[in-house]
Amino acid sequence: MGARRERLACGGGTPHTYAVILTDTRYADVVVLALKGRLDQATAEGVRTELAPFLARCAAGQDHVVLDLTAVDYVSSAGLRVFMLAAKQAKAQQGYLALVEVQPLVQEILEISKFTLILKILPSVRDALVESSSAGLAAFETR
Repeated sequence: MGARRERLACGGGTPHTYAVILTDTRYADVVVLALKGRLDQATAEGVRTELAPFLARCAAGQDHVVLDLTAVDYVSSAGLRVFMLAAKQAKAQQGYLALVEVQPLVQEILEISKFTLILKILPSVRDALVESSSAGLAAFETR
């Protein structure tokens, strides 16, 4: 069964406090990171900081990372930069990184910006597990 933890990636710069909730669930050698909220100028750096330890282990023979965007309703250019840097790091380390459950508005933003050419985007967490890890899929199926 997957272990689940939740944290906040906070942003600032305005009188309001913004946060993206980041929940991680492990299925064997796959870590599913579920983001919730708007990934924009106010939250991007906090999300990048929270992703850093997971991306450090996103390498050949280590963890596979899946970003679940089910509850992300908007991504700005700052958010796109977070995805680009994550993909670049995973590729340099020969790791596996995928985005799943991308909502229609976010999908449109990814398509317009041509990020669909550099990011692995799959329909579901299960699809990412099928592609990346049989052990992760087995853990997911028995949860």
